[in-house]
Amino acid sequence: MIRFRPFLLGPIFKAQGWQSSPFNLYEAKGRNMWRDLERICSDLSLPFQRPEPFPQNSLLGARVALIGLAEAWGEDFCEGLYRAQFGESGRRIDDPATVTEILSGLNIDSERVLATAESDKIKSQLRAQTEEAGRLGVFGAPSFITTDGELFWGNDRLERALLWAKQGH
Repeated sequence: MIRFRPFLLGPIFKAQGWQSSPFNLYEAKGRNMWRDLERICSDLSLPFQRPEPFPQNSLLGARVALIGLAEAWGEDFCEGLYRAQFGESGRRIDDPATVTEILSGLNIDSERVLATAESDKIKSQLRAQTEEAGRLGVFGAPSFITTDGELFWGNDRLERALLWAKQGH
């Protein structure tokens, strides 16, 4: 079973000594990553637009995702947020209007959710999940951690992570 676990990359990057995404810090790596995303999305018939700026502040989205994952609409929200950032030109995931539009499309009361996203409980939960990601050695997203603690990073490692988990290592 795959479980979504929202966390913030900013603190993870900072712990690595990075002030931004390594794809911004290392030009050749970034150029390859963007091209790779174009190819992957093309293969999957998914729309792709490079977001500006990159990275975007994901704090609001991660908090809302935590609420949604507890209420069974979180995975649909996460997909909508990814599509907004990477599939639709000019969408800002740090804009409450973008988040509200995604929630409305899911028939979710956005006023209630946005108010809950500002609660101390959700702030603490996201902080704890970000700290846990750091403790587990996560350094980017997506990351997959099997029940035995094996870390796989990147979309291209999902199948390998599933195979590892299935084999019961």
